[in-house]
Amino acid sequence: MTRAGKAFRETRETRISAEVALDGTGVCRASTGYKFLDHMITTLAKHSLIDITVHAEGDMRHHVVEDTAIVLGQAFDKALGDRIGIKRFGYAIVPMDEALALAAVDLVKRPKPVIKLKTVLDIVEDIPVSEITHFLESFTTSMNATIHIRVLSGMDDHHKVEAAFKALAQAIKQAIEHEPRIRDAPTTKGTM
Repeated sequence: MTRAGKAFRETRETRISAEVALDGTGVCRASTGYKFLDHMITTLAKHSLIDITVHAEGDMRHHVVEDTAIVLGQAFDKALGDRIGIKRFGYAIVPMDEALALAAVDLVKRPKPVIKLKTVLDIVEDIPVSEITHFLESFTTSMNATIHIRVLSGMDDHHKVEAAFKALAQAIKQAIEHEPRIRDAPTTKGTM
């Protein structure tokens, strides 16, 4: 069974499409118009081994960043399907030079983002930090997941954010893995 999902959103402000293949090799084609966002989506793909294709265009940066997160999260949610037989939980602590970030994921279908990037600057490359945080929150909610991301230490804001995305990628990679001993929903409730 191929675990893949597609999503599309068109409004008066944006036109976004996303495709994911959970059992990929980390190939990414990201075209949002914002270099740092493309870099972070590519980082997510590369370190989770999930193939991701995203194309986004819109009237202003905030709308593009937000809607890209929503559509990408929806594609992940569709690819996960009923979530039967997955490990459900994943976590990682990832260094990038002087920065260290932690991410923990629960694919429980109760969306709750808790994001603490500990940045100092207002902007990292071409994206405000507030929009990076909003991207991660919107992605989490649309993916129907609980995701905690915390930067533990660091000096360079680019490194902090990139370490956070790498940790997220590793945590998702672990959470989506098949566990052959789990034959139903990985929850005591019987359904996700």
